[in-house]
Amino acid sequence: MNHTVKRKIGAKTWNEWSWGWFLIAPTMIGLIVLNFIPIIQTAYLSFFKSGDFGRGNIYIGWENYRKLIHDPQVWHAVGNTLLYTLLVVPVSIAIAMLVAVLLNGKLAGRSLYRTIYFIPMVAAPAAVTMVWRWMYNQHYGLINHGLSKLGLPAVNWTTDPQVAMLSIAVIGIWSVIGYNMVLLLAGLQEIPKDFYEASDIDGASRVRQFFVITLPLVSPTLFFVVVTTIIQAMQVFDVIYMMIDVSNPAYDHTVSLVYLFYNNSFKYSNKGYGSAVVMVLLALIMIITFFQMRAQKKWVNYM
Repeated sequence: MNHTVKRKIGAKTWNEWSWGWFLIAPTMIGLIVLNFIPIIQTAYLSFFKSGDFGRGNIYIGWENYRKLIHDPQVWHAVGNTLLYTLLVVPVSIAIAMLVAVLLNGKLAGRSLYRTIYFIPMVAAPAAVTMVWRWMYNQHYGLINHGLSKLGLPAVNWTTDPQVAMLSIAVIGIWSVIGYNMVLLLAGLQEIPKDFYEASDIDGASRVRQFFVITLPLVSPTLFFVVVTTIIQAMQVFDVIYMMIDVSNPAYDHTVSLVYLFYNNSFKYSNKGYGSAVVMVLLALIMIITFFQMRAQKKWVNYM
């Protein structure tokens, strides 16, 4: 009897499974080749010390991890990475949500505004950072020029340890708003209009509609945006690399884990120690994502 049931199910389900695996195969292959294999290789390399001239790696076990535990620069990088994430994620998502709600309503020139907000995502990060670097210049930058017109003193935006991280966070916020706005806008457009029409009849204000209808129903998209934005922020590198060099007085206050990995792996030719630093970043991202997955049950509402 069991054999008969298996044959009846098999003829239909095998066809569905085959098509299913065929359709997801490109994504699975991409994840394996571009993500899982490099993770395994990096974890393996973290137990070695790079040999002379980058050849003949020497197995040293857990020595790289013991070293980074006592390395103050690693802890500076961990703190800076978390601080950057804390500055960028809430502000960028709040602004993106506000812009998405405004562009979802009846507004003249909505398509033009959507394009303008999305431009930072399609612009090359190096070009964007160079523009901001010019704007932050202490002597002839646009921002300090504006401050001088107001009678205010110039600010060392990229060399003052107390200000540099905030300056970098502003670039991160500006760069990611457009992408998050597009995702949230797509989520807003999936909300049935009937809910708003019914609340209008009941006399609900726009603010109440936002907190009672919009936020709960867009929460699945918002959850995705929060997770991906945190992961992206934790991997910040290009902005800091182009704005801050090793000799900069603000280096210790701005160096991120990926920047530290780059310096150790390519500047100091110690790929083993750099790999150990990246594994710390991977562990942090996994821990944060795990708690996000657990917490979603309390605030994410799936229709």
